[in-house]
Amino acid sequence: MLRFLWLIPLLPFAGALVNGLFGRRLPVRAVHTVACGAVLLALLLSLGSILDLSGGVEEYRALAAAHPERYELSAPGEATRFEVTPAEWIPFGTIQDQGEPAVPGLERESVLRVGWTFQIDALTAVMLLVVTGVGFLIHVYSIGYMGGDPGYARFFSFMNLFTGAMLTLVLGGNFLVMFVGWEGVGLCSYLLIGYYYDQVFDRESGLTCADAGRKAFIVNRIGDFAFLIGVLLVVVLFGTLDFSEVAARINGHSAAWFGSGVLTLIGILFFIGATGKSAQIPLYVWLPDAMAGPTPVSALIHAATMVTAGVYMLARTSALYWHAPDAMMVVAVVGCLTAIFAATMGLVQHDIKKVLAYSTVSQLGYMFLAAGVGAFVAAIFHLVTHAFFKACLFLGAGSVIHANHHTNDMRLYGGLRKWMPWTFRTYLVATLAIAGFPLLSGFFSKDEILVSSLTSNRGHVALWVVGSLAAVLTSFYMFRSVWMTFLGENRAPEEVRKHIHESPRVMTGVLSVLAAGAIVVGFLGVPSGMTGLLGLGDLNWFEHRVH
Repeated sequence: MLRFLWLIPLLPFAGALVNGLFGRRLPVRAVHTVACGAVLLALLLSLGSILDLSGGVEEYRALAAAHPERYELSAPGEATRFEVTPAEWIPFGTIQDQGEPAVPGLERESVLRVGWTFQIDALTAVMLLVVTGVGFLIHVYSIGYMGGDPGYARFFSFMNLFTGAMLTLVLGGNFLVMFVGWEGVGLCSYLLIGYYYDQVFDRESGLTCADAGRKAFIVNRIGDFAFLIGVLLVVVLFGTLDFSEVAARINGHSAAWFGSGVLTLIGILFFIGATGKSAQIPLYVWLPDAMAGPTPVSALIHAATMVTAGVYMLARTSALYWHAPDAMMVVAVVGCLTAIFAATMGLVQHDIKKVLAYSTVSQLGYMFLAAGVGAFVAAIFHLVTHAFFKACLFLGAGSVIHANHHTNDMRLYGGLRKWMPWTFRTYLVATLAIAGFPLLSGFFSKDEILVSSLTSNRGHVALWVVGSLAAVLTSFYMFRSVWMTFLGENRAPEEVRKHIHESPRVMTGVLSVLAAGAIVVGFLGVPSGMTGLLGLGDLNWFEHRVH
């Protein structure tokens, strides 16, 4: 299975191509069958590859020895990693240093080649399951939500394109392949946020859906420019763009690199790129207006794809950040401030999707806080739990909007519990999870971040205090949304109220699966401190697999 790793992103791209070229002439059932089938096949191939990887890569050593230009494996005793390069991309040639190597780890003469390299290790495996698993559920939900839309084929084509770009990003074995996916998700966000390009999104400001798409695109270009400069510095400094080689050269000369000014600069440039993709201060301004797109788009952006890209990139380059403590402090402080800042904005929103949008900005702040104090595994674990409960919340909001004649204003909701019992139950479960209710997924992942911010040697009590206050505010604004939407008296106009109904099974079924995930996925990473108090030892399976 590992030899076909490159097929995983290719399958959604193929689905996008089929629906993009022929979708308008295909039956509706064929359109969503192609779109959902492409992501399902990518999920199955991902599962097969992960199972193959879990058995070790020893059986591939003979293959790698026979075709070293195509396959590469991790050395015995190292963390399991497999790379496949189906084609060479850019052969730059030979880099020569006339004197002694000026950069630790860089040979006097090295060949710089950039291939279409795809790699899989434990971190990639986690992201593959999130993108294809949660992405597939969102695709299925979209069948019910987008039914009857005149741009049905265009919508599913863009959704497949988005998924393929994100898979390229997380599977990329070097910075340049990652950058292709990085720019791909930026393009797709523009296409999907501006999906209703002929409609007004915000009547008070006159902002159209097309304007919202352009806003997302332009803001992301600011961060992407910094990210690209950082990539260029990496190739000049290390003579390679491969993640594994850069990490090996830094770790192999740890004392020489630790606290290096140039590593700090690269780390900050990368983080500026991440602030654009993952909506941190000050480049968060595009994300609330990203609600202009259909609700499944919001779920895909917030839960499974684009906004998690920055967190993944920091975890992928953790060797660089660990040797640049000043850059890590910038990441931690900005993440912490974003968590509290976005939470205060979520308190006063009336648009249910904007409440969830600011919630995402805040939760991403927690992930960056974790990365900034060195708790990279905790950051990725919160990314996983967040994928389930935030997808459930957005799709639950979509169910409510769908039933209320596409009204987003919570002031026109109320009492929907009696009409929409399944939507209410799943939304409540996801709310409890994000609020950190004991034994639900957010309880384990968020509290692990807060503990790390206090006890890590790169943490600080101020980070813990602000992060804890943001957690309190999260509970407040999320339960406010539950109250205004599902409890109390219904405030909808009479002509809307008499048509309110539960969403079809294709939508409520997906909500149920995501709510179940929000309950159980947290048990994969129960903090060792918690199980230690109970005398159960260290049962943090996620930590051991990903560390």
